[in-house]
Amino acid sequence: MAEQQGSAVLDDDEVRAPGGASAAAPAGRRGSGTERRCGWCRRVLPQQGSVGRPRLYCGQACRQRAYEQRTATAKASLSGDVVLVTRAELDGLQDRLYQLRCALEDVQTLLTERPTKAELESSLAEVLRSTGRLDRLWVSERAG
Repeated sequence: MAEQQGSAVLDDDEVRAPGGASAAAPAGRRGSGTERRCGWCRRVLPQQGSVGRPRLYCGQACRQRAYEQRTATAKASLSGDVVLVTRAELDGLQDRLYQLRCALEDVQTLLTERPTKAELESSLAEVLRSTGRLDRLWVSERAG
């Protein structure tokens, strides 16, 4: 993992939309039946009619922040599909992923021991607790 002045550079698993804007797959695809998200702040975009190009951003401010980010990564000679996060954000994510892995290993061990329903429910509740809201980490608004 490379580092850029206190920020970690991570490969992004998102699909690049036309013009370099980031749109999460499959949410960025028209007709997929899933919600579309802003290419910058990741807020859910409102449903759009069938006419015209699909929106990539929720507003002009997000469009501008995305442009600034694209130009900054180009000036730094970074690939367009990298994500910069602070060391604290990366450490927090790694801690939560470690907790999740440990909880899953506990469930796996428990399953080899013929657990009671209560033991299994307790272990699965621990898995759920350890995930917290991992799905919200990348969906939350960015500080602008």
